Amino acid sequence: MREPGSPTLDQLRVFVAVVDTGSFSRAARDLHRTQSVVSYTIANLEAQLNCTLFDRTKRKPALTEAGQLLLADARSVALKVDAMRARAKTLSEGLEGEVSLAVDVMFPTATLVRILECFQVQFPTVALRLRIEALGAVTQLVLDGVTRLGVSGWMIGSPDAIERHALGSVRLIPVVAPGHPLAHAVAPIPTAIAREHTQLVLTDRSALTTGKDFGVFAMRDWRLGDLGAKHALLRGGLGWGHMPEAMVEADLANGQLVRLELAEMHPPIYPLYLIHRADQPPGQATRWLIQQLREQAPEVAMPS
Repeated sequence: MREPGSPTLDQLRVFVAVVDTGSFSRAARDLHRTQSVVSYTIANLEAQLNCTLFDRTKRKPALTEAGQLLLADARSVALKVDAMRARAKTLSEGLEGEVSLAVDVMFPTATLVRILECFQVQFPTVALRLRIEALGAVTQLVLDGVTRLGVSGWMIGSPDAIERHALGSVRLIPVVAPGHPLAHAVAPIPTAIAREHTQLVLTDRSALTTGKDFGVFAMRDWRLGDLGAKHALLRGGLGWGHMPEAMVEADLANGQLVRLELAEMHPPIYPLYLIHRADQPPGQATRWLIQQLREQAPEVAMPS
């Protein structure tokens, strides 16, 4: 038996139309063709594939076992081509085919989810790549061209290639598990007392902040690259540390964490910035994303 040939996209579309309408005549009407042309197209497709797709002994065409198995492939090919055409259309109209975004772990997750849900509705043909990182890692991704847009935390200066705009800010509060010794210390807790206990610190995966510490006070610390891991260790009573206020609200309400009142230390404000390479101006979908991030970014007052 000869090898199957290569069916055309038109043949696959006619095949799907016959199945969806339930007859050759209805498919012909929907496709604005004659029934004989539809029948001829299906016959050619069957010849290409070396198998019979429809049982024609019945009043209405019924799929054979082979037809049932190949229908999913036909639909998949047609849908992928439609998606490619839609993407090409948007590209010709100035819309990006892909938007890549890196976001600092401190940015509120609920806000990010809301924005990305709206993005998918607004730009269904634009692929979105997302990275969640800490500290200088966001800037490094944008600097290296891995992502086009970043929501970055505070940095000591910015590389010349990076364009940076203030976005908002997040309040970080010191917390600890209720069974931890610091939870029972008399407030306000002197810095000397806090320094005696292990501090859980978010660390940077990039080299941009090598040798620089942000908000580290304790003599012993655990360096963590993941905010979720830090959250879990804090709730496990394995140390104390600062967390975004929005992320621990539920823990404070149900008693899984308690807020520490530290002497000589205001809850730090963590600023956020929108960043992109200066030589890569944002496209239409990215500009929409920037606008949404600006409108919905968190903003907290600086301590007095």
